[in-house]
Amino acid sequence: MWQSSPPGSIYDYIRVASFSIGPDGLIEQWSRRAAGLFGMASEEVVGKDPVEAFMPAELRPDAHRRVGEILDGKEWTGLVPFRIPGEDTVRGLAEIYVMPTETETGQRAALCIVVDVRALRRIETDLAASQAIFGQSPFGFVLFGTDFTVVRANKRFATVFGGEADDHRGRTVDDYLGRPEAERLSSTLQRVLETGDAVTDLQLVGTPPGSMGRRHWSMNLYRVHSGSGRPIGIAGLATDVTQRHIAAREAASARRNLALLNEASARIGNSLDLETTARELLDVAVPGFCDLASVDLFQGLLTGEEASPGSWGRHHQESGSGTAELRRVAHASAVSDALPGVIPGARTGGEADGDTGPPALGSVHRYPFHSPCAVALRTGRVEDVPGDERGFVHSTLAVPMVAHDVVVGLVQFSRTKGSEPFGERDRGLATELAARAAVCIDNARLYRREHERALILQRSLLPPGDPEAAGLDIACRYLPGNTATEVGGDWFDVIELPGHRTALVVGDVMGRGLRAAVAMGELRTAVRTLALLDLEPAEVLSALDEVARGLGTPGGGERSGGFGAGGGAQWPSRAAHKSREADLSEVYLATCVYAVYDPVTRRCTFANAGHLPPVVAEPGEPALLLDVPPGMPLGVGGEPFEEVEVELKEGSLLSLYTDGLVESRDHPLDEGLEAFRQALTEPSQQLEEVCDHVLTSLDTRHGEDDIALLMARIQGLAPDAVGDWRLPRELRSVGRARELARAQLTAWDLDDLVDTTELLVSELVTNALRYGEGEIRLRLLRDRTLVCEVWDAGLVQPRRRRARDTDEGGRGLQLVGLLSAAWGSRRTPRGKTVWFELALPDGEPAPELSVEQLLSMY
Repeated sequence: MWQSSPPGSIYDYIRVASFSIGPDGLIEQWSRRAAGLFGMASEEVVGKDPVEAFMPAELRPDAHRRVGEILDGKEWTGLVPFRIPGEDTVRGLAEIYVMPTETETGQRAALCIVVDVRALRRIETDLAASQAIFGQSPFGFVLFGTDFTVVRANKRFATVFGGEADDHRGRTVDDYLGRPEAERLSSTLQRVLETGDAVTDLQLVGTPPGSMGRRHWSMNLYRVHSGSGRPIGIAGLATDVTQRHIAAREAASARRNLALLNEASARIGNSLDLETTARELLDVAVPGFCDLASVDLFQGLLTGEEASPGSWGRHHQESGSGTAELRRVAHASAVSDALPGVIPGARTGGEADGDTGPPALGSVHRYPFHSPCAVALRTGRVEDVPGDERGFVHSTLAVPMVAHDVVVGLVQFSRTKGSEPFGERDRGLATELAARAAVCIDNARLYRREHERALILQRSLLPPGDPEAAGLDIACRYLPGNTATEVGGDWFDVIELPGHRTALVVGDVMGRGLRAAVAMGELRTAVRTLALLDLEPAEVLSALDEVARGLGTPGGGERSGGFGAGGGAQWPSRAAHKSREADLSEVYLATCVYAVYDPVTRRCTFANAGHLPPVVAEPGEPALLLDVPPGMPLGVGGEPFEEVEVELKEGSLLSLYTDGLVESRDHPLDEGLEAFRQALTEPSQQLEEVCDHVLTSLDTRHGEDDIALLMARIQGLAPDAVGDWRLPRELRSVGRARELARAQLTAWDLDDLVDTTELLVSELVTNALRYGEGEIRLRLLRDRTLVCEVWDAGLVQPRRRRARDTDEGGRGLQLVGLLSAAWGSRRTPRGKTVWFELALPDGEPAPELSVEQLLSMY
């Protein structure tokens, strides 16, 4: 059956044409393909001599001879250059096959078959180039037909997938890839065939035959057409990118690890709390690094044992009984169905109890001696924990937490099935994460120890219980900062002074931590010592300033230190110079308010060293800030302190405080002071209620700083509780003083104290007459005790001494010291005051003096 050549026939590529020559040697017939090959229509060629029409001039003689031979019946095949008539240059080269023929009349003619040699050479070159590229390329070439079966594959493709190149003809994508990847490649081939759009860098994953490892390929696909433009298949260029994929994965892993370490630096150690730091570590590690994780810390570290950290587990490990006790302080899981603590190798309790369950959060446990966790704790090296074949955890690292060459605990990182097992790079990252957390935990341990010591020291120096004072109702509050902040140097004190006077002190060392607490203790002790000397408030602060300046100098206050005992200059060594600089860098300044209240006059004298002003709220009046010159903080030196004396009304409320009450990062000081004043609008309430109201109504941001608050309600001594007389400077004043004292004590129903008081008053008045100057003043005060004061204008302070056996006098002050509860003397602006104090009778007979006490006076 005859049929037309389908599209894409060989004749479309080789360009075959024909024409015939008649007996006369002229072109007799001219085909359409000849017209297309030579570019001339039949009417331009028929009837012309082909030699003259197409051959170059220099070839024509030989061509005429050849045509004559052909017409004589000889066949001929050869290459003939040709040209288009009217053109001088050769346009092409034709291979001509000439067959002699005969006409109907028996004349000789010829049929010429012409093939364009250029097209043949081009096809030959293309095939050679295609074969060279296809066969010699280091990449895998494959040609799929329109039915998506392999039409051709090169040797490189066969090297990867086995066999010879021809063995792959007829195979499909299912023969090379698993089902999901094969379906994805098939759909891509279908799309390329239908649309003609090329696909580049199609990523495929598979396992070649005879290989255990997964390979990654990058494939470029494009549609292939015939000469007529008909799609005949899809060409694919496959490149093995496994190494590139591994390198990219390692680079991504390195970037992830670096990001993880950066995150760890930012998030771990923000809190100085052991458990919080452990949780911060797991927040970073899960799920960014692993699927499950837990942290165990030595129990001794958590309980604050003073033993060296290295001894926490040494005894148990050396004796072979397992690790020391650890507590599970944190656990995290990114797997929804994971139970808390499900990590291979974990065991609760000791070895004897046989409990193989995982430790619960907060439980105390030990690891068996030969377990990987115990080995990691013992050696300080990372250990692999075998996975549970029945469970879903298949890779676990037991990483010791090492800080300053000391193991403080253990962290376990686990990955479940479906995640990649830990590699060597992961081991390094796990060690780094654990080490960073360990340093933070050790710092938290050291901070907590110092914080507890400072807190114990600070609280031991604060007044115990509720302080009491004559003429004052006192309430106080002290709120230390929370565990996230260091202990501050805030303190307050209530000091009883002679004459039922009271010193009220509030101070704040400008520093934090143990040294601030120590400095506070030294200043508080110095204040109490100076207060017992009965100095004026300004004098107390001046002396305290010297003490404060000594706290910041080497040697505990020696400020010169440049010359030796021999008077020659002694230059300090480099080490001493560095030590001095280190000490000076820790100078602590302090602020302080010192107030002395006299309940007889209801007058209060203030001196301020850079502290916040006292607040006074009088009955029915708004609270006011007292205008007390602030002065310079203690430790600065060089400036005198001023005193301000204020008379306070009965029922007034005096408040001394530290800056933690009225100042925070979010609120300026002025707003805090105004809020404090507004909180004292009801000073008539119970004093304890007023303290609570102030602390609850002010936004103190408690925890950022220590808060000290000292409140005192003014309650002066009643007039009938004071006896005050002035006596002339004459001998009869001694008897007059005894009479006045006897009458006053009788009026107070203190008959049991009459004899002792008369005797001691007589001694003090006699001494004032003998050694003092000017007018004599006698004052009796009754409050919680009985106080007797004798005033004169003399400046010479009394001195107790032991009288010799031959002395007729000199035993008066010894008698005062034996019979009174306390006695002393103090300077006044116009002389001195000598006083003694007696306890009020409690119904029991007064104890008699012992023989030793009586003999001590002789």
